[in-house]
Amino acid sequence: MIFARLRPLPDPDHLPALDAAYLSSNPAAGLGPHDHPPRILLLYGSLRERSYSRLCVEEAARLLQRMGCETRIFDPSDLPLPGSPGDDDHPAVRELREHALWSEGMVWCSPERHGQVSGLMKLQIDHLPLSLGGMRPTQGRTLAVMQVSGGSQSFNAVNTLRLLGRWMRMITIPNQSSVAKAFQEFDEAGRMKLRPTMSASSM
Repeated sequence: MIFARLRPLPDPDHLPALDAAYLSSNPAAGLGPHDHPPRILLLYGSLRERSYSRLCVEEAARLLQRMGCETRIFDPSDLPLPGSPGDDDHPAVRELREHALWSEGMVWCSPERHGQVSGLMKLQIDHLPLSLGGMRPTQGRTLAVMQVSGGSQSFNAVNTLRLLGRWMRMITIPNQSSVAKAFQEFDEAGRMKLRPTMSASSM
């Protein structure tokens, strides 16, 4: 099947914040038998050309690939409104649901707007039903949550994402990421800056 709404991942092997010893290791080794890499779907919540939620999921995808996962980043730019005529048959909705069924875990990253997740983030989640032809596209999936903010650090968006994840019967991991003043945390190439006070071993 050809997917039209997957974003390519720039520089997937460029991880300057990781030390050479970690880059030469195989983090997934010894985790047990498996017939395919773990499948992770990543969703972001802004369509801006320089979307910090998208840049965050790209960084997450690079790390996940380095740890042995297969990743897909969904482009939500042409999703219709939930409940609009024919929305279930819209190609973007069908593709999003196909990726959800394919996945074994997800990463959600939203901007915080007016103390909440963005409408685009909620739009994607609202298109994922609890049951789809006898299959459950989210139940039992692992979920990691992140948010970006234009100002001081906040946790409103990740708290809402956790609530939504529980409602979608997902297993939300305890760790989370909240990036304050996100415009200061990425370079011109869209890569997250290395913090001088943070050692590679503590990241």
